[in-house]
Amino acid sequence: MATREVILDAAASVLRTRGLANSTTKEIARAAGYSEATLYKHFRDKIELMVAVLHERGPQFIPMLQTMSDRVGTGTVRDILTELATVAIGFYRDGFPMFASIFSDPAILNAHRDRLRAQNLGPHRANDGLVDYLRAEQRLGRITPDADLEAIAGLLLGACFQLAFIGHFADHRADLESATAFVAQLRL
Repeated sequence: MATREVILDAAASVLRTRGLANSTTKEIARAAGYSEATLYKHFRDKIELMVAVLHERGPQFIPMLQTMSDRVGTGTVRDILTELATVAIGFYRDGFPMFASIFSDPAILNAHRDRLRAQNLGPHRANDGLVDYLRAEQRLGRITPDADLEAIAGLLLGACFQLAFIGHFADHRADLESATAFVAQLRL
């Protein structure tokens, strides 16, 4: 396995269990079996490493959103939204310790915002990607013309985020089975 991949795996484990604020690059490097200098050869800093973990080691939420347009007119809208919601719950569940750390420090939040803007990414892009998919399905007549697509996207992804938040608060993280049961109750 390539050095960068080993570092990403170690960082994902450390960041998910300790959060960003409570993790050090030294601890991540040690977990990977490398020196801090090796870590910095691959990542500028802890923020860049965290963003890479979210994109490359999280459940495939971001890649799935980026390919939603390929799914227009295939399968059922319900099945596609159910799959997306299940993946979103896993992404939020696994990323929650990092998200909480980001918002706990204004400097980290600003750095994270700047990097996401530079890549044309951010949390709002999830809603935008879902709305684009829903709009395309609406044009095909598979969603009613009067449906509020922004509300649908916000309510679906918001419900997924809330499940992850409540799970962390109550100290019982949603597993795939409970996420699937939750999504089934949404009556998409």
